[in-house]
Amino acid sequence: MTNHRDGEIEIGAPAMPGRRQLLAAGLGIAAASLLPLSALRAQTATPETASQRSGASSAQRRMLGSLEVSALGMGCQNFAGMYGPPTNRQEAVRIIRAAHDRGVTFFDVAEVYGPFLGEDIVGEALAPIRDQVVIATKFGFDITPDGQVRGVNSRPDHIKRVTEQQLRRLKTDYIDLQYQHRVDPTVPIEDVAGAVQELIREGKVRHFGLSAAGEATIRRAHKVQPVTAVQNEYSVWTRDPELEVLATCEDLGIGFVPWSPLGMGYLTGTVTRLMVHGPADLRANLPRFTTEARRANWPVVELLQRLGARHQATSGQVALAWLLARKPWIVPIPGPTTQDQMDQNMDALQVRLTAGDMKQIEDGFAQIKVQGARLSEPMLAMIDTGAKLGTSSKGGSGMSPVR
Repeated sequence: MTNHRDGEIEIGAPAMPGRRQLLAAGLGIAAASLLPLSALRAQTATPETASQRSGASSAQRRMLGSLEVSALGMGCQNFAGMYGPPTNRQEAVRIIRAAHDRGVTFFDVAEVYGPFLGEDIVGEALAPIRDQVVIATKFGFDITPDGQVRGVNSRPDHIKRVTEQQLRRLKTDYIDLQYQHRVDPTVPIEDVAGAVQELIREGKVRHFGLSAAGEATIRRAHKVQPVTAVQNEYSVWTRDPELEVLATCEDLGIGFVPWSPLGMGYLTGTVTRLMVHGPADLRANLPRFTTEARRANWPVVELLQRLGARHQATSGQVALAWLLARKPWIVPIPGPTTQDQMDQNMDALQVRLTAGDMKQIEDGFAQIKVQGARLSEPMLAMIDTGAKLGTSSKGGSGMSPVR
């Protein structure tokens, strides 16, 4: 067993018919980075300081288990559309390559993003630099060739068939990190881990991960095939992994990848109570994004803004720096859709939060009662036992059936 040791941390096309309905029913997955440019940094930046920031960010690396990645990854879900139409394909490719130029080596996607479109975009963008990057993707849904999602499916034969399709879309002969996207309540997790283990032996996959999983599921899978990373929602205003998942990852030497590290854009301060979310925006159906909840939760943003003023940083940059300062094996994956958002995210690597800053955030957050569930009830139903508030998998087996 490998234990983590803490180190010193310084800190388009229109959506397919039916896709949005399925997302509203069950896919509360990685969220956008909607960071605006920081006016203060823009006023004071010079070509030299911009170059220094780029060089410094490219030098920062972290370990997810035995897998080395950039300290900040890029979630590529939002290029395929989550809060509106997909990003123009050529623009998405350009942003992904620009992120690599800034030092990002870790790119996250999934078959269900689009569906399929996200992997197509990532494959095109990274093909010329495939040997310089780490590609993470996910299986776990039953998706028809025309993009209709019919629930979860982690049967071993399905995993192997989907992986072959993913390799073609990603224009590669191996996947660095293959996650199970959601726990399948009809397939023992040992069978899932065994299927991925076979793919690893065949050289088609290099590392195994789990998403939205609790402690019991993680430990059961890890006994069959070592888990490299767990990807669950985690941010300043969403603390579910602190119940049992983070301690489990630390105990087993597993890396942790927070999805929605910016709270679906809310922690950037750009999602105000007056904003209207259209029908194509996933947030329109989430309890935490009602007008009343956005108004009630604004003190969380103000808390981050106060820290940001001290560090000449945006609230979103402070939110990312907070995650980076929690543990040296945590690697956030914000999902930008513009060059400005990507650059702002990368500049978060230069925010150095002190112990006093971290305490101020914790003390301030303890005084705030976040209003509204982070996901809809159908979405939360797909999150494993122990990976969501109000549940625990200790002494149990999680959502995955026992053989």
